Amino acid sequence: MMQPLPRGAAIVVLGPGGAALGRRVRDLLPQARLCGPRTAPSADWGETYDRLMPFLAALFAAGRPIVGICASGILIRALAPLLDDKQQEPPVVALSADGSAAVPLLGGHHGANALARALAEGLSDLNCTAAITTAGDLRLGFALDEPPPGWRIADPAQIKPLAAALLAGEEVALVEEVGPADWLRAGRVAWSRSARRRVVVTDRECPEKGGPDALVYHPPMLALGIGCERGAAPDEVVALARESLAACGRSPGSVAAVVSVALKADEPAIYSLAGALGVPARFFPPARLLEETARLTIRSEAAFRAVGCWGVAEGAALAAAGKTGELILPRRQSRRATCAIARAPAPLDPEALGRPRGRLMIVGIGPGAAAWRTPEAAAMLDEADDIVGYRLYLDLLGPAIAGKRRHDGVLGAEEERVRLALDLAAEGRAVALVSSGDAGIYGLAALVFELLDREKRRDWGAVAIEIAPGVSAMQAAAARLGAPLGHDFCAISLSDLLTPWPRIQARLKAAAAADFVVALYNPRSSLRPDRLAEAAALLLAGRDPATPCALARNIGRPGESCLVLPLSELAAADADMLTLVLVGNSQTRLLPGEPPRLYTPRGYLNGDRS
Repeated sequence: MMQPLPRGAAIVVLGPGGAALGRRVRDLLPQARLCGPRTAPSADWGETYDRLMPFLAALFAAGRPIVGICASGILIRALAPLLDDKQQEPPVVALSADGSAAVPLLGGHHGANALARALAEGLSDLNCTAAITTAGDLRLGFALDEPPPGWRIADPAQIKPLAAALLAGEEVALVEEVGPADWLRAGRVAWSRSARRRVVVTDRECPEKGGPDALVYHPPMLALGIGCERGAAPDEVVALARESLAACGRSPGSVAAVVSVALKADEPAIYSLAGALGVPARFFPPARLLEETARLTIRSEAAFRAVGCWGVAEGAALAAAGKTGELILPRRQSRRATCAIARAPAPLDPEALGRPRGRLMIVGIGPGAAAWRTPEAAAMLDEADDIVGYRLYLDLLGPAIAGKRRHDGVLGAEEERVRLALDLAAEGRAVALVSSGDAGIYGLAALVFELLDREKRRDWGAVAIEIAPGVSAMQAAAARLGAPLGHDFCAISLSDLLTPWPRIQARLKAAAAADFVVALYNPRSSLRPDRLAEAAALLLAGRDPATPCALARNIGRPGESCLVLPLSELAAADADMLTLVLVGNSQTRLLPGEPPRLYTPRGYLNGDRS
């Protein structure tokens, strides 16, 4: 049985010459990102670096899997000072520049061996060889500390003595209490029928962990069904589940998933239980649970009235265990919750059960350039199944969303995009809702929460919402210009589509009176060509006409430009919806040069420490 591949690997190349092989490797690995030098710009780079050695060290320290298309020595020199605990090291693989050898350097049993094998298989036309050197893999054909996904080891301390015994040729028995352990039988070990040393595969709780000479594995055979009242206490649900497992003598390590009816996808107690057990929560529609009616031990009219099926806990457990699964613990009840346990005939894959809790990831992508996209934003884009956004912004992402389901929107249809993203997430999908700049600054994050607050839809309320900040337009413009936001500043949008113009005027007057540096968003459009001139006049009423200003257009995108001019010339300046206008305050200074620089001192040199 093939081990799962680590997700989110950083494929590091040293220059454009490695991009072709890097692209092939990226396409072989889940959520992998191609990393290249900033000095050799390429549309292929998902991440860039300035100096290779510190970049590799940062990836390793962050726990990122690494595939370096380079000599092994480069990776060794970069990472050797960081080596400490091999149990915590991420997988590191060196892939030769011609693709002929994949060498797991670190984390062999934490994904590096699996990575090397996947590369060898995917690059077989290059005669790629996986240079596996770990003794267990070579001589036994499997690694005792790398069981299939979902399997738990009762006592990891037993791995070393059992592996040593097998490598020494001692007799070891394989005891399969539940289903065949194909991954253990696929190796080169001739298991004994009975021996003092044993490898035990069971879903039972072993109070003594199987004894001093036993290595116990718990395969994911159990589906733990939960029903509960609205707002049930997490402690009550967790206690009921643990008591239920103990009552039938089953190990929490064999629970594959916590399962319930779809209408309970917004119950915090269910996620608390799933977190306590270290397993996912999955949900079934009422119609699917209704199909299990004949196998229920108890039919509840209250459940039928509330959710449309005759039993939630038993129905969900049986649905997850499948047609040949069996109910090993009928429904048990606490004050506000019910629990039932079913066992499947073979290990369960939680990803194939029902549907997960939906995720809505609100992603600020910055100005558009990959170099200004945060690692968190990049990771969310990788993890999303569906990408929703304004067409221009999605186009800017290029290869970062290749192969994803795109839902392109048009300018002005923001509410439509947000509703679509929430609906998709409510179906159990992982959805990225894309904003340029920072999603919380004139972006879509506020609209998401406004709709949730106003409509209070239960399916939307069950969605897990995450937000990745991005580099805002005013930050990007300020970085190009120098440090104009060095002291107090404010941001004002000149668009009166959503905000009445008198209110915008009041804010401009207040900003002028308070001597803020002002970032003006949406300065001019075909429907409101005079707004920038009106804003300039309001600011001029309280500022020197020579106050330095700047127009920054398309920053971080092809064709970017910056123009510095005095406030007296701002009204007639050429600006559009892709332009960010910065207006200095009374302290903002202009340093002539190429390019000219603006800065607003905070007072460090005159003793002001406010």
